[in-house]
Amino acid sequence: MSLKHQIIDGFDPNGVSTYESLFGLPFDENTAEMIIIPVPWEVTVSYSPGTADGPDAVLNASMQVDLFQDDIKDAWKMGIYMLPIPDDLANKSSNFRILARNYIDWLEKGSPEAELERFAAVPDLINKAAAEMNEWVYEQAKLYRGQGKMVALLGGDHSTPLGLIKAVADDHDNFGILQIDAHADLRVAYENFEYSHASIAYNALKFPQISKLVQVGIRDYCEAEAIMAKENNRITTFYDKDIKKDSYEGKAWKIICDEIVEQLPQEVYVTIDIDGFDPKLCPNTGTPVAGGFELDQIMYLVREVVKSGRRLIGFDLVEVAPGPEGDEWDGNVGARILYRMANLYGASQGRLNLK
Repeated sequence: MSLKHQIIDGFDPNGVSTYESLFGLPFDENTAEMIIIPVPWEVTVSYSPGTADGPDAVLNASMQVDLFQDDIKDAWKMGIYMLPIPDDLANKSSNFRILARNYIDWLEKGSPEAELERFAAVPDLINKAAAEMNEWVYEQAKLYRGQGKMVALLGGDHSTPLGLIKAVADDHDNFGILQIDAHADLRVAYENFEYSHASIAYNALKFPQISKLVQVGIRDYCEAEAIMAKENNRITTFYDKDIKKDSYEGKAWKIICDEIVEQLPQEVYVTIDIDGFDPKLCPNTGTPVAGGFELDQIMYLVREVVKSGRRLIGFDLVEVAPGPEGDEWDGNVGARILYRMANLYGASQGRLNLK
């Protein structure tokens, strides 16, 4: 009997877990089929901080998630393991966040020339630090993907998945990105930060392997982003207002999902910014926006992607931020999204059976 089977036989998914691990699962990086990379990073956040604590918040709340999935038998047996949260990256994020915050304050004051010498070098320093973070993520993703693991990422802000997307692009010649988000994230070096959280979609499109970016739920964007989304034939955007209008006029969510899925190529990477959901599900996220989706709507959409025969090749969940001390709501919602996405990823890869 293999070590993994011994672990499975000795674990009661209906009982109280004694494992201080993601979802209380008994697996490690060797026995789990899926690896979650935690990235506690939020250097360029331009509104409310807190997303660097997202991985820890999700980890702490994940013990409350029941492992049973009624449409995926024995889903937990696949094995999910989150790598240790890197303290050095968290500390680096905190230090550079102070530098970036002071620089953003200076920009918002009109960039007074009297302080130009103090702030002129900041963008380069931030860009270098962010590039190093991206390279760390890329190396982790390459390592575990090279071992045959499925790999996902838990942020941190929305700048964090670029290294994972790069690793996916190394292995796939033609794939699409399904982006669930309140924001278009098509800004070009927003606030002079090349790897801004508001630039992830723009940066991802630099990879020629990405044949399509399908954005869903967008409701907060600038004119330049709207023009780019309209003029770039690799981008299809389903704006929140249009989705709502269609639903108010009687179009079923199933039909809307079919239209979204139709735009996607055979292989799909999913990036989920939690602010794409209704803010009642993520009140402490960095940049909440009124509108958005219920959790079940997006999980239904991703399930439809899998049921269509398309294959998930990676995903991330970003921008989860904990509330005041003792408030685990955002982490609780994030943990449930993470678990369901992990299982749908496994099902699309043929490692689990989806009814």
